[in-house]
Amino acid sequence: MLQWFTFHHGYAFILGCMIGSFANVCIHRLPWQQSLMLPPSHCPNCQQGLRPWHNIPIISYLLLRGRCAYCQTAISWRYPFVELLCGLLYIVLYEHLGLSLQGMIFTLLATSLLIVSFIDLAYRIIPDVITLPGIIAGLLASTLVTSVGIGSALLGVVIGGGLFLLIAIISRGGMGGGDIKLTAMIGAFLGWQGVFVTIFLAALSGAVSGLFLMAIKKKGRKDALPFGPFLALGALLALLWGHEIVHWYLRV
Repeated sequence: MLQWFTFHHGYAFILGCMIGSFANVCIHRLPWQQSLMLPPSHCPNCQQGLRPWHNIPIISYLLLRGRCAYCQTAISWRYPFVELLCGLLYIVLYEHLGLSLQGMIFTLLATSLLIVSFIDLAYRIIPDVITLPGIIAGLLASTLVTSVGIGSALLGVVIGGGLFLLIAIISRGGMGGGDIKLTAMIGAFLGWQGVFVTIFLAALSGAVSGLFLMAIKKKGRKDALPFGPFLALGALLALLWGHEIVHWYLRV
């Protein structure tokens, strides 16, 4: 275990936790169209500005016992969870993608998917400020940096976004506009094959989760689930193990 966990893995984890802290800012502020820079970090209850030692990822939450240092209001568990999840995600991304420009591009995509997932879970929206620039960034990255290629990326945008747009039209609002643009963004980064794997895995994981929630009586048959987190999960799995998943499926 110690031989596998190298200095680079530790660095990836620390960097991921730091980026996870910024992801929390995005999750909290983007739905309200607030600036990500101003005002500086503060308690949303008492509005007191936070000291640097209040902002250490995960550690500060544990030292403060999950409460504001000033007013003692409980801090949401989401903050350390997102930081920890992002740190672990960065280890996995480093292990599969290494230190490269292409790896940095896909790490940016993964971070955006993490932010989108928690925003969709909390507010049932997927901000255009992430997906629309993300489509352009994905097309540029596929053209200039990654091995996806512009042709596959354009097909990914058209197939992913077009398929979900068709579902939205047929279902008369059963699919949100945010999901359409998110799938198009994923297609821009991963290409048409990657977006197909993403949609398949998202539908599968969404169906399993829905059945589980109905079984434990947390959701009814007509209750909707935010689909963004399932698309994000499908995209991450397609990014990391897409080829293996396709080969396994074809052999079954």
